[in-house]
Amino acid sequence: MTELSVNVNKLALLRNSRGHDAPNVVEFAKKFIDLGVKGITIHPRQDERHITRQDARDLGNLIRPLAGIELNIEGYPSEEFLLLIEEVKPDQTTLVPDLPDQLTSDHGFDFHTQAEFLAPILDRLKKTGTRVSVFLDPDLEQVELAAKSQADRIELYTEEYAREFNSPKHAEVHQRYHDAAVLATKLGLELNAGHDLNLDNLAKFVTIPGILEVSIGHALIIECLEYGMPYVARQYLAICAASA
Repeated sequence: MTELSVNVNKLALLRNSRGHDAPNVVEFAKKFIDLGVKGITIHPRQDERHITRQDARDLGNLIRPLAGIELNIEGYPSEEFLLLIEEVKPDQTTLVPDLPDQLTSDHGFDFHTQAEFLAPILDRLKKTGTRVSVFLDPDLEQVELAAKSQADRIELYTEEYAREFNSPKHAEVHQRYHDAAVLATKLGLELNAGHDLNLDNLAKFVTIPGILEVSIGHALIIECLEYGMPYVARQYLAICAASA
């Protein structure tokens, strides 16, 4: 079954816009966990425009003693990021090839050119005990190369899937994600997915076999504003429970 990990970055962005501690990120993470969510994701960026390094520490302290609940920290593997991972020791670390001034994630790693860069980083992270996932486009060659690395999982970057969901290209795009997922599983990689997934497009996506976790933030927070947290959490959890 696919698990849901809620990305709480946008709650931190809202908090930071007023310069105080409302909404409190830890308290809202607790609310999602109480509603049945099994994972919390954060993506601290260098300028701390939403999630801060202290948020990472606080959420680590919240989640560490909770059985069956995971903290996933995403980010570009700078020295500062790696030190944070070594301190917090999240259940999962997701490496994302974001530049410091990038608005949001928009592509996966290229193992053709970045395998040598990633190798010592993956080795260092594995020593912390964290599960390591690498953000990847649904490209079969990239999947094959990722499988030769020390990564435990890949996270399929799903922006194209979401963008083309209601377009004539949807079937073709969906098939590429399906084929990438099948190959990853065959090669021994576990699978996550995320970016622009929402209540409209998630059910179709998780018919793809082997998707262990979806990380959803921006759309989910908007849907919570419109429909309320309990309803939205129930809908996502029901979709995940019916996954392939």
